[in-house]
Amino acid sequence: MLDEKKDNLPEAEGNEKETKSEPIAIENPEETEALKKENDVVEEKEDVIEEIDSSNAEDAEDEANTQRHIIPVLDYHALSMERLAEELQKLVSNEKVQAIKTHVDGIKYEFDLKFQEFLEQKKEDFIAEGGNEIDFRYSSPLKNNFNKIYGEYRDKRNQYYKNLEQSLQTNLKNRLEIIEELKGLINVEENINTTYKHFKDLQDRWRSAGPVPRMSYNNLWKTYHHHIEIFYDFLDLNRDLRDLDFKHNLEEKEKLVSRAEALSEESDISKAFRELQTLHKIWKEEIGPVDREHREDIWNRFSAATKVIHDKRQEYFKNLDSIFEENLKVKNEIIAKIAEIASNTSDTHNVLQKQIKQVEELREAFFNAGKVPNKVNEATWASFKEAVRSFNRNKNSFYKNLKKQQQENYEKKLELVKLAESLKDNEEWAKTTPIFKKIQGDWKKIGHVPRKFSDKIWQDFKNACNHYFDKLHAHQNEENKEEFEAFEAKKVFLDNLKEFQLTGEKEKDLEAIKNSIAEWKSIGRVPFNKKSIEAKFNKILDALFKKMDLGKQEAELIKYGNKLQQLANAKGGHLIDNEHVFIRRKIDELKSSIRQLENNLQFFSNASEDNPLVKDVIKNIDVHKSDLSIWEEKLKKLRSLK
Repeated sequence: MLDEKKDNLPEAEGNEKETKSEPIAIENPEETEALKKENDVVEEKEDVIEEIDSSNAEDAEDEANTQRHIIPVLDYHALSMERLAEELQKLVSNEKVQAIKTHVDGIKYEFDLKFQEFLEQKKEDFIAEGGNEIDFRYSSPLKNNFNKIYGEYRDKRNQYYKNLEQSLQTNLKNRLEIIEELKGLINVEENINTTYKHFKDLQDRWRSAGPVPRMSYNNLWKTYHHHIEIFYDFLDLNRDLRDLDFKHNLEEKEKLVSRAEALSEESDISKAFRELQTLHKIWKEEIGPVDREHREDIWNRFSAATKVIHDKRQEYFKNLDSIFEENLKVKNEIIAKIAEIASNTSDTHNVLQKQIKQVEELREAFFNAGKVPNKVNEATWASFKEAVRSFNRNKNSFYKNLKKQQQENYEKKLELVKLAESLKDNEEWAKTTPIFKKIQGDWKKIGHVPRKFSDKIWQDFKNACNHYFDKLHAHQNEENKEEFEAFEAKKVFLDNLKEFQLTGEKEKDLEAIKNSIAEWKSIGRVPFNKKSIEAKFNKILDALFKKMDLGKQEAELIKYGNKLQQLANAKGGHLIDNEHVFIRRKIDELKSSIRQLENNLQFFSNASEDNPLVKDVIKNIDVHKSDLSIWEEKLKKLRSLK
């Protein structure tokens, strides 16, 4: 009975359809071209279906396929090594091992690239500091932790696939048994309703039988559907049951077609393609054939909807390539900027620190720029690494020389510290003080020392200098004790003088002022840095003389008379001689200035005496002549002493 019905079997759907027809002679070229285009479209559709079938066959082993696709894949290229290790730990701890292969492979690839760059930089730093390449060793806790997590993933993955292989073989055996039972339903001597119920039970068992090895997937599916169609032909004896099934299958397939057509509006192309794969899987594995009348139409609609999604996916990847090309352009610009900085590495610390910051920002921008086409990925990474390493080599060379210079500075300053400490208790003040001042100047000129020594060596030097100068100041304070006492006394005297009131009797007031001057002089010398108190005293005297309407010359001579008395009381004649030289120099300077001013007047021979410039010159000449008269009187009084 089976042989008699073989020619009447329904056509297989999808890739199993075969159309038998006699050759047709076509003379019209336009019809030939139209037929050729139609065949090309059919072949293209079949290629699309085969691509989805292959994907589903590959995923048949993966029970967590749906779960794998919804785990987001991050831009691992933009993550630091620390973030990559954290992401790997999260995936291994929280997700099914069969669902994270793509993620783990991406993470490991990026981590290895970054760690290799990091290790090469450490090696260069080691060599730059004077180490030998063969002695370089570096242990990274981060790398050790990453390897530990990756080992945990590998163990879980191996155990999973070991268990899965056993499960796949068991499922294959069960499905083959279902096919054998399906074969046995033909021509059984029992009620057709009982046979049909048995058929439905086998379909349910098939749907829940689980995944099989991908190598067996397509052949197993084809064999199963072949015998399903044979059974439906066998049901030709009971059309009611068969038509009811066909109707149900058509309704289910129309739902799949509607959903597939609606996917063209889905903005997430990857999500749409994943759902389309699921629809194809349901079409093949869960829904049986439909009647011949609708079979080709429903399949064509499903194939057309599939091709729309496929074309959008192809366009998406095409656009993705252009995005990758833009990313490549950005990365090449970044590499060029790093190379430019590397070729102009500064030889000053402050500028180089700014360049280091610039390179770090460019490195961050490189990792955030996104993926580039696979064909240039390795070359782009190599160019990036070389640009960064070139800058780092120049940077290390600078700091290596800087460290050498700083070490030399340290040794020089160490000598100054030793010298300062050896002299800090020396009490030959006149001889030792200039030495300390010199070594302080030398210290400022030497420059920086290594940071680890800078605080201590400065503190040692400062302590030695402070120790000496504290002792020097203590000695000077003891020597100048009388001068400081005189200063305190003059401060009190000055406060009292401010309260002095003139009586209006000129001779009496003048005598009182002279006595005040004499008393002021008798108090004694004040410290050099306190000499300003003398100017304050003279300012009060000038105010009193002004109130008394005393002329400038007379006032100056009164004040000078007290100085003459001090000179007369001084031991030795050298102070009088010095004063004589000083006054002669002042007289000569004033005479020279007067001559110059009088010469200047000659340039205004035709100018009126009311001319402001002329008036100003005449005024200056008069002032200078008045001062000259005062100094000449002082010289006379000085000569009277001699």
